[in-house]
Amino acid sequence: MNLPVLVGLMVVKITLVLVVFLTTIAYVVLMERKVLGFIQLRYGPNRVGPWGLLQPLADMIKLLFKEEFTPPHANKTLFELAPMIVAITAFLPLAAIPFADRILPDSLTIYGYQVDLTVAALNRGVVADVNIGLLYIFAISSLAVYGAVIGGWASNNKYSLLGGLRLCAQMVSYEVALGLSVIGVLMVAGSLSLVTIVEAQKSMWFIVYQPLGFLLYLCAAFAECARTPFDLIECENELVAGYQTEYSSMKWGLLMLGEYGHMIIASALAVTLFLGGWQGPFLPPIVWFLIKTFALIFLFIWVRGTYPRFRFDQLMYFGWKVLIPLALLNILLTGVVMMYL
Repeated sequence: MNLPVLVGLMVVKITLVLVVFLTTIAYVVLMERKVLGFIQLRYGPNRVGPWGLLQPLADMIKLLFKEEFTPPHANKTLFELAPMIVAITAFLPLAAIPFADRILPDSLTIYGYQVDLTVAALNRGVVADVNIGLLYIFAISSLAVYGAVIGGWASNNKYSLLGGLRLCAQMVSYEVALGLSVIGVLMVAGSLSLVTIVEAQKSMWFIVYQPLGFLLYLCAAFAECARTPFDLIECENELVAGYQTEYSSMKWGLLMLGEYGHMIIASALAVTLFLGGWQGPFLPPIVWFLIKTFALIFLFIWVRGTYPRFRFDQLMYFGWKVLIPLALLNILLTGVVMMYL
């Protein structure tokens, strides 16, 4: 296959994945509003389109036409850069998430030409199967904190600054627990490649071997995504809206895009590491992956509608004195079991 065709097919694959991801984010927002409405005994969005299905489109149009506002004396360059950082760091980890074993046949005939799709793994259900996929995702995701801190500082607003500092403390604390929670999976699978980790779960999902690791990962992921009960960075009764207070229009839209994108990535990564990825009987692999991912997204929403938020001292105590010791204990137990069994 010549280089232009290879590059063209890769661009098509990346574009399709991005379009599906952006559409998923839009309808996860609608899903959350519907589920929270059900939990709180009220209607969710039901006016725009049948059953409110066009509400995400209406929200996008509204954000596009809202007035852009930059606070006086704010650092304009950094103020505009922060939402981009938050959104981009939500998109980039998508490249290493495997959502199926393969989505296309090994070869395809295009205008009479036989195209080999095994080149550069174009037929695989992952954009880039790198052998350090998990490390890549953690490295990129950790950069999101810079967007929030920069946005809070550049807003020239004390509530925004406090929200950014809270987020920095929270994410730095829970990134340690998040990283330690998956070490047991890496010990069992013996690889950092997410495709290899999924293939190692053909006979048994890793949640069976790592139930404590899965629970620790979920708790840390809630905090990393700043979801209730860990949404101390934007609690309305203390900080107005945290680091997002001064943002409006599509800048605010990019921040929301980043928040929900990180939640989807966290759910997809949990499915990949602990729940067998695309593995499952009868149904196509990508369907199994979507079912498991949306089940975890529903869990995120369910918890938001059920539990109140922690105090900040409780949040830090839970991260440093509960999650991290338990994660270290899980690594120790995994090592002992692997040594003697």
